Amino acid sequence: MQRDQSKTPLYTQLKQFKNQKPLSFHVPGHKNGRIFAPNACQDFQEILPLDLTELSGLDDLHAPNGVIQSAEELASAFFRVDYTHFLIGGSTAGNLAMILSVCSSGDKVIVQRNSHKSIFNALELSGALPVFVAPEFDREARRLTAPNTATVQTALDNHPDAKALVLTYPDYFGKTFPLHEMISRAHARQIPVLIDEAHGVHFSLHKDLPASAVALGADAVVQSAHKMAPAMTMGAYLHVQSAHLSNAAIQYYLQMIQSSSPSYPVMASLDLARFFLADLTNDDWDDIHTSCYHVKQLLAESSHWEVASGDDPLKLILQAKRGLTGYQIAQLFEQFDIYPELATHKQVLFIHGLAPFTDYERLNNAINYINAELKNTASHDIMEKDEIDNLMTERVTELAIDYAAMKQRSTQTVPLSQASGCIAAEPITPYPPGIPFILKGTRITHGHIHVLYQLLQQGVHLQPQTIDKGISVFH
Repeated sequence: MQRDQSKTPLYTQLKQFKNQKPLSFHVPGHKNGRIFAPNACQDFQEILPLDLTELSGLDDLHAPNGVIQSAEELASAFFRVDYTHFLIGGSTAGNLAMILSVCSSGDKVIVQRNSHKSIFNALELSGALPVFVAPEFDREARRLTAPNTATVQTALDNHPDAKALVLTYPDYFGKTFPLHEMISRAHARQIPVLIDEAHGVHFSLHKDLPASAVALGADAVVQSAHKMAPAMTMGAYLHVQSAHLSNAAIQYYLQMIQSSSPSYPVMASLDLARFFLADLTNDDWDDIHTSCYHVKQLLAESSHWEVASGDDPLKLILQAKRGLTGYQIAQLFEQFDIYPELATHKQVLFIHGLAPFTDYERLNNAINYINAELKNTASHDIMEKDEIDNLMTERVTELAIDYAAMKQRSTQTVPLSQASGCIAAEPITPYPPGIPFILKGTRITHGHIHVLYQLLQQGVHLQPQTIDKGISVFH
């Protein structure tokens, strides 16, 4: 259905309401910005009058029939899906809702092992029995990527009663894989495919970008609008387009998971992000693509790393050369208040925005400084062996104990050095990117412990932060 993508119904209604200078005898307590901490008033004064509640004419996220419904319908028309739901709890809320809507306690779900932690939280909440498909290891990039089609097929063959296939597309670095083929194989067994496409909201923009999971036929797709489009943090979309799923069930879980007092500024930013994406022209994209090329060329002015792009040209990746870690390089950029998205032991990820970059002088100064700082860096091995590759040698695996059994077991904390052979009672997750290294319910190995010590030595932020003092395991 064609709709006028130049409209922003929710934002427009909020703006009109603000311009009426209404008197507030309702929540929130800042009273349209009149009451606020004096030292922060100037910073917040423009947004607070838009921070409203479910007043007459402003609709209700959990039962929309007005401007929120119109805004969601405009989004569904732009993304070419049956339904689009606004998420004010990030992709996490969408991942929880779509998984809870398809499975119950004891149901099998085939899931990519290197998924975001919210996927595993959803599985635990549902009581499902996850069947993990292991990712491949990219030896050139030195990181885990996605499962191959053969691994997914093996899981489908061995578990034809699975209630869903859950995959992440693209990965954090913009790498894609043959998703359409995997979707076709799952659909041949009437198994719905749920996609965490947190980093792909912009894939519908241009032929130079990978195809979106929406276009490839996935049944439900979650997109973090705030990651790659100009939306406020925690703003995301959940798209539904399938007879294999119940949209009513997804709506039910969304109203259960998301706040009953949703943020109107976040919702309005989703309305505006859709407008922004729809308004981009081919000429705009050409300018963005050219800017990505120039930033990549500038970043390449160093002998201490190589620059690569993923399948998504907006993702620019520095591959640290021998003797350096990505963490060291990222920290040097931060001395110039230049903050990359993510660092790993061998890589740094820069994300280019959906507009041409302008501050080349500042970036160039930082690179020149870093080159000088690293000129006499001694070469030494830093996690040069691919220990992570050896941790997922089995292609299809399951938990050592299921979620129901975990609830019946007591836990204890043991030193990390003594945890080998124990079953983890909590996930261990480097953040970002938020992909659990050890899952709750999996058996800890010597390999896990060795890599964890390496990560701790390199200063990687881990959740929980107390891992160096001990790890919680089941009796």
